[in-house]
Amino acid sequence: MGRRLGLLRAIYLVSASCMGSFAFAFDTGVISGVLTLKSFKRDFGYSAQQQTTVNSNAVSILQAGAFFSCFFTMPIAWRLGRRMGLIVSSLVFTVGTILQVINAHTLATFYAGRVIAGLGIGGATVLIPMYAAEMSPKAIRGRLGACFQLFFATGVMVAYWVTYAVSKDQPDSTRQWQIALGLQLLPSTLLLIGMCTVQESARWLALKGHKDKAWESLKWVRGGDETDELRQEFDEILAGIEEEVRLQDSFSLRELLLPVNRYRLFIAVTIQLAAQLTGNTSLAYYATQIFEAVGASSSAKLVTGFFGLVKVVGVLTFQLFVLDRIGRRVPFMAGAAAMGSFMLIIACVLATHPTTSAETTGGGASKAGIAMIIMTYAEAFSFNMSWGPLPWLYVGEIFSSRTREVGVAAGAASQWLFNFMMSQVTPHAIQNIGWRMFLMFAIFNYAVVVYSYFFLKETSNHSLEEMEAVFGGDGRRPEKEAAAEKGDITAQENENESVTGSKAGG
Repeated sequence: MGRRLGLLRAIYLVSASCMGSFAFAFDTGVISGVLTLKSFKRDFGYSAQQQTTVNSNAVSILQAGAFFSCFFTMPIAWRLGRRMGLIVSSLVFTVGTILQVINAHTLATFYAGRVIAGLGIGGATVLIPMYAAEMSPKAIRGRLGACFQLFFATGVMVAYWVTYAVSKDQPDSTRQWQIALGLQLLPSTLLLIGMCTVQESARWLALKGHKDKAWESLKWVRGGDETDELRQEFDEILAGIEEEVRLQDSFSLRELLLPVNRYRLFIAVTIQLAAQLTGNTSLAYYATQIFEAVGASSSAKLVTGFFGLVKVVGVLTFQLFVLDRIGRRVPFMAGAAAMGSFMLIIACVLATHPTTSAETTGGGASKAGIAMIIMTYAEAFSFNMSWGPLPWLYVGEIFSSRTREVGVAAGAASQWLFNFMMSQVTPHAIQNIGWRMFLMFAIFNYAVVVYSYFFLKETSNHSLEEMEAVFGGDGRRPEKEAAAEKGDITAQENENESVTGSKAGG
């Protein structure tokens, strides 16, 4: 009974925290549809010539807020904990959503809401992988970690169908876009409620010296039974943390200069760049516009809705049948190769069978357009079988407890920075270079295969405490240097050591 209850509690805890991912995704999906609604354009009073710029700004300004939030979140995660950090994130995102829903007839208020919502979402993207990795059982850590992408894909799908529904069933009025944006309040509220009903991270509590609370937290999330297996896991956590803090009372950024930590920081940053270069995030933000570009104008929102459904099926298939069975590196490489091939096919078809004016103004998709839509679905399925769920999981599990806040924050900040970059480029690429955009993403994906082969290490079936060995080091400064910095080795002692060494050498 205890083991089953522990499994249910772990699933609940991760699912509750991943409502932050759902909120992030819902925003990602809903904005692409809202920006195409005539009611939104009319209420905020911008012209057709300004549309590309507004589209780009509305997406990228949230990402800018999320980027800076990653750095504010690190001290919050260190001082207040993962759970309280997620509570703060949900409240900030709620304030930002309310500002977006207000019909102020000026883009300035809407943009302000986007920035504030970004601050909340950015914090959540730092904390969710960290919290999930620290509280999940080793045997199912990969599957639970992939819930970030499952909730993301589900949020995008729901957002696509919401925008389709309001475009069809709601009158062309202010209420139309307010309903779509206002529904963002639901996942942020569920995140807040969920975090008020779960325990703080046992590893964070132990790191802060609250061993009794850490034990109770771990016991709660493992089902409540005091077993030898639970005691062994707790002892491993304590041993790992005690070893990490043995030389220092506080974290020093100089630790990041050690080769093993530099390598992991390099991975945290570049893996997020690689995820953006696959092109799928660009497809998610501008799905409606992209499907219009390949000839599905009259039913672009409906096609986009099924695009979201494909994402959910992909990540569910990966989570249930693939993850933790073939490791991490194989899906990284296979997924990038598949996406590169599908993007190349889209580029070739669009180059040789360009969409006609009739198709882009509502005449329906041609056979070539249908083929490109199917390839886009296949690319999305491949992404959610690999580069969708894995980067967040991978970054959350490769760092030691001492460097996890910094490492995950660096990875999340990189994600938002590269996300910002792609959101600025994509709408202009759709408008100006057409099929060459898909060729560009194809080349990027094939480069990502090479990157995955040479740089990514296998981390499945290893506990968080075993990651030091996986990456070939202990992740700390040399003992003498650290001790000397604390003043534990005086100048006289150093001199005595030098004299003793000289005598021994003589």
